[in-house]
Amino acid sequence: MQPDGVRRGSMGVSPMDVLQGMYAAEARYLAAGGPGNASFAPLAPFFADHVVLHQADGLPYGGVWRGHEGMERFFVAMSRAWSVFEMVEQRFLARDSPLVVLTQVHARARATGRELDFPILQTITVTDGRISEVRPFYWDTAAIQRAAGVGGGALLHGA
Repeated sequence: MQPDGVRRGSMGVSPMDVLQGMYAAEARYLAAGGPGNASFAPLAPFFADHVVLHQADGLPYGGVWRGHEGMERFFVAMSRAWSVFEMVEQRFLARDSPLVVLTQVHARARATGRELDFPILQTITVTDGRISEVRPFYWDTAAIQRAAGVGGGALLHGA
């Protein structure tokens, strides 16, 4: 069974199809109120039960987030850090698993109101039609800490 909104082909579901489907589900999730207000259920089918998200420890939402519950907690932590987090431009540098995506982000910190523009490079592994691992790489975690009004070290860690 594949997530709704993902195209099926004779060779199965491509990693790009899974990622694009997840982005569409994420947009619906955020439009419905996002973390704490909307159900995570539309996003869950795009992530493997054992999904692992690795965020740099220096981020306000740093740490390793595991499974669907971890992903849901991560979205809440991101929402606490940012009042705006827009993916302004994306370049797909590799379209097979692991996908490599260079994203230009525009964000506004919830705590300080400071705005920041920065790139994120992500590797996204898709296994059996589901996202199984995400590794985002930030150029300047100290700038994110300053914008968010936090000092060294992570505030939240996934279980």
